[in-house]
Amino acid sequence: MTPPFAPWADPDAKPLIEIRNVTKRFGAFEAVRDLSLAIHEREFFAILGPSGCGKTTLMRMLAGFETPSEGEILLDGQDLSPIPPAKRPVNMMFQSYALFPHLTVEKNIAFGLKREGTPKAEIAERVTDIMRLVQLTDFARRKPDQLSGGQRQRVALARALVKRPRLLLLDEPLGALDKKLRQETQFELMGIQETLGTTFVIVTHDQEEAMTVSSRIAVMRAGELAQVATPTDLYERPDTRFVADFIGEVTILDGIVTAASRGGVGLSVMEGAPDLRIITPHTPPAGTQAWLALRPEKVSISRERPADADNALAGKVLDIAYLGNISTYHVALPDGSIIKAQESNRQRADRRGITWEDPVWVAWEEDAGVLLLA
Repeated sequence: MTPPFAPWADPDAKPLIEIRNVTKRFGAFEAVRDLSLAIHEREFFAILGPSGCGKTTLMRMLAGFETPSEGEILLDGQDLSPIPPAKRPVNMMFQSYALFPHLTVEKNIAFGLKREGTPKAEIAERVTDIMRLVQLTDFARRKPDQLSGGQRQRVALARALVKRPRLLLLDEPLGALDKKLRQETQFELMGIQETLGTTFVIVTHDQEEAMTVSSRIAVMRAGELAQVATPTDLYERPDTRFVADFIGEVTILDGIVTAASRGGVGLSVMEGAPDLRIITPHTPPAGTQAWLALRPEKVSISRERPADADNALAGKVLDIAYLGNISTYHVALPDGSIIKAQESNRQRADRRGITWEDPVWVAWEEDAGVLLLA
């Protein structure tokens, strides 16, 4: 069996990109603050975060359009700071695509190679190869205004890749596409990246996009790294309430630790209700404030209390979000807290057994939630 691709787990693996204690200031404002990060060769790495968190500033420093106020950025051990953008083995694909409207697809893709003085025969070969890879061969003679949004996106990608950069930076590359096309293009991007073996770094605020395409994700908040992990670890094992809340749907219940035993803790979240049981590696002392993060698909909902439930709370259905394949129930607890439970719609909506205002029980296993201390 082929081992999983995880060079970040190998202490002897040398990263392609090393960002060391980088700070970027604009006047008195720190857009990026003392940030350190390692990105390995052949990774599809995502930088994810809300607007204003510093992710675009970080990408612009990788590209050379901004210079760190402090710290250094290395590529293969070489400091990039004295190297101008045009001389770096780095290319960038912008959200706007920035295609030349008067040039054909073929000439748009070849433009950078011609500027560098690449021999004509080599340009023709490389352009032909990359057009085949991104499925644009039949559109070589068309101009950008004769293409769909998805085709223009592929032209921009081909133009960035034809120069064979060591690192490709993608700044919100799919933002201009509709949802269905964006989802299709995500898988195309993954296939192209895997075929070429080029290291991709994508900046996005779209968590679903980051979770789909990337090998690892750096979640940023206010210029700092909140957590760097695989999509699975970010979703299943967030470090903080911010990360848990930012990645996917979640219910976060605040409470007080009451006891620790058998590899888990008790958590009191509501007066008069039994303590919740949580399996966790943490061993906080009794009296510690903590939070339970619960994904809605791990919470069941029923009219009667499940006899074998590890954790169960009574409530009333406040709202139902019907999404076709699934429904998310918003259940109000006696103290006013809202807990989400999600179920697959195996039956038609008019046969749903639970509806608005119904008294219900929500339940989950003791290993379903994550105990958070920050």
